[in-house]
Amino acid sequence: MTKYKLGEIIELNPRESIKKGNIARKIAMDDLGEFKRDIESYSYSEYKGGTKFRNYDTLMARITPCLENGKTSFVNILEENEVAFGSTEYFVFRAKQDIINPYYLYYLVTTDKFREVAIKSMSGTSGRQRVQKDQILDFSVDLPSLEDQEKIMKPLKLIDDKISLNTKLNTNLLQLSQIMFKNKFPNVNDGPDKIGAYIRNYDKDRKPLSKNQRSKMPGKYRYIGATSVNDYIAKYNFDGIYLLLGEDGTVQDINGYPVLQYIHGKFWPNNHAHVLQGNKVSTEWLYLFFLQRNIEGIITGAVQKKISQKNLNSLSVTMPNNEELSKFDNIIQPIFEQIRTLEEENERLLKIKQELLTNLF
Repeated sequence: MTKYKLGEIIELNPRESIKKGNIARKIAMDDLGEFKRDIESYSYSEYKGGTKFRNYDTLMARITPCLENGKTSFVNILEENEVAFGSTEYFVFRAKQDIINPYYLYYLVTTDKFREVAIKSMSGTSGRQRVQKDQILDFSVDLPSLEDQEKIMKPLKLIDDKISLNTKLNTNLLQLSQIMFKNKFPNVNDGPDKIGAYIRNYDKDRKPLSKNQRSKMPGKYRYIGATSVNDYIAKYNFDGIYLLLGEDGTVQDINGYPVLQYIHGKFWPNNHAHVLQGNKVSTEWLYLFFLQRNIEGIITGAVQKKISQKNLNSLSVTMPNNEELSKFDNIIQPIFEQIRTLEEENERLLKIKQELLTNLF
């Protein structure tokens, strides 16, 4: 083992160039999975500014609550010599490869030991606190040889490879379900019915918790906001299969479709997402309906965008008869059961990975 400071074995935010106005691959904060190595999605966009990076760089969110929620990923989806860009709220770690393997660096900065230092270094106004680079660059590292780094990484990489495979399988299964929905119900968005008649809304049961309240009850249950998990706490107030639809703040994607989360198990939602289940239809049918339903026309608010219950319920729909719904459900329920099974396996694998990180680093 050789002792280093982190700043001696990496480049932080290395210089790269993309000409303004060029179309380039963009990896936004929402494209980073929580505690996942591989990046799950990206888009192409006109470059106007942002943090730039290449393959084998590690991206770490430097702002709260993204860092606390595990937004740290390894870039391995670009072409050779391609430069991509993303959020200005990233730190980019580039390994000095004669000293440290890029994958080993990724695993190093996802350890609890490093994350605790980064999180404790945060300063700034409430809700906009950021990691201080001087403190993380001063982080002390006992670094094994490159050969030993490979041995340490091997089980971690195998786990992440399996998590990535499961994630890709689930993406394909969901895409298959969407194709079948559109083929089976091509005119579902037009008609005399209103979707509100087919929604069970649980918004009255939501109870937001402040960051201070959550800090006093750390645990394993997801505290979920409009777009993603915001925290993990010791209690839950929902248990089952639900659909969360963004109510305010981030309520639509770039194409005008709602921000959705298909949730199963125990969790605690805040008050920024509608909490829904199907009524007379399955929650899975409702999920597939909203995945293909543009909702730009029901959004209010110029600065703080919002989708009210009233406007959500007013969306037109041509509702299939019970026989059609039953036949379709017989097809998609096994698919969603497999989706849930793979997500649960990923949760177990992440726990194993975390235990290995603690023991190996």
